[in-house]
Amino acid sequence: MSRTILTINPGSTSTKVVIFRDEQAIFDRELLHPKAELASFASVAAQLPLRNRALAEAMVEAQVEAQVEAGHEALALDAVVGRGGLLAPLPGGTYSINQRMLDDLREARFGEHACNLGASMALEVGKSWDVPAYVVDPPVTDEMMAGARLTGLPQVRRRSIIHALSQRGAARTAAARRGVDYAQGRFVVAHMGGGISIGAHCEGLVLDVINALDGEGPMSPERCGALPVLEVLNLLDGGAFDTASLRRTVLREAGLFAHLGTNDFREVVARVEAGDEHARSVFQALAYAIAKHIASLMPALAGGPLDAVVLTGGLARSQALTAELTRLLSWAGPVEIVTGLEEMQVMAQGALRVLEGQEEVREYQRLSR
Repeated sequence: MSRTILTINPGSTSTKVVIFRDEQAIFDRELLHPKAELASFASVAAQLPLRNRALAEAMVEAQVEAQVEAGHEALALDAVVGRGGLLAPLPGGTYSINQRMLDDLREARFGEHACNLGASMALEVGKSWDVPAYVVDPPVTDEMMAGARLTGLPQVRRRSIIHALSQRGAARTAAARRGVDYAQGRFVVAHMGGGISIGAHCEGLVLDVINALDGEGPMSPERCGALPVLEVLNLLDGGAFDTASLRRTVLREAGLFAHLGTNDFREVVARVEAGDEHARSVFQALAYAIAKHIASLMPALAGGPLDAVVLTGGLARSQALTAELTRLLSWAGPVEIVTGLEEMQVMAQGALRVLEGQEEVREYQRLSR
């Protein structure tokens, strides 16, 4: 039986809308929201009516296209999936949208981001079309084992903020390639984009992570990654930064951008190939750091063989980078490169598993960690 699923992904200045029939995209639009228009709103939550109007217009367009292609047969949806927002830490999976989830997202209880609008937008469409609405593998997916949370400062605990959609989707793809059940397999997955997150996936759970947001792991095109803490304190004490400027720098103006003046990895590779030795040294440092942090998660999988190291995200499209990472990591096991798997497709897959009875839908609640 064919299933039709609408997926909605609100970003900082756009909303991505894709309708899938099973896993084939049949309607794909990016709804643009000018920065000047969004700047007039006091909060992300206040943008909801604007974005819902744009979504409603897109759905009218989708219905017209469906009728033209199918000979006046109306578009019918089986489910709607919104991008998961910044919620309380929770296990991965597909979640129904309840009032507690909506309240936490509207109040930005766990952080403010455009993705917080995904659940509300999905529920609005779900109600009007009389179909279930879900979120799938939110970025706060947290299945870390207890020993991975503690640090040398009792006041600071590690937390799980990763590219959960991308990582799980890539791991499932790699598992299928290798004839392994993801729920029984062992993978270390690196999502490599503007931020880099890495997860140790063991029998369907992400037991430890390299957090993409809190200053862990390798540098990325625009983030600094892990730094020697005392040296950072020296920069603050010396007046090179205050806390606000340092926070902005480590999240948006560090990494490749700080070293080379660009966050476009294609440009970095072109400069390496043109003989730029500084670009080459930064490229090699990036590859080494990614490999080192992938290797650092191997102990989380102790007790069984590694099925694969999985590389995904925008940087995984670089043959130069994946070749170097394969050279550095092939001792650990096979290296699988998964590209072209979009978050929207992974969102639809989560809903499809629930509709087909392959996975139980979960209920959102705040869990203590």
